[in-house]
Amino acid sequence: MSATFFTLMILTMMAVLASLVVGVFGMAKGGEFNKKYGNKLMRARVFLQGGALVFFILAVWALKK
Repeated sequence: MSATFFTLMILTMMAVLASLVVGVFGMAKGGEFNKKYGNKLMRARVFLQGGALVFFILAVWALKK
């Protein structure tokens, strides 16, 4: 079970990285894309980071059981 949580944590962390990279490049470019998606990408990153933390906690908890 901990392998499942670990895999989900890795996938979530990759999604965090993807949203971070898209957000940074969008902010650097500026313009309409940044105005439209900048805040949404930041919210998605924070939500995904929280999910990664939850999966980390669940993986550690499953290992102790």
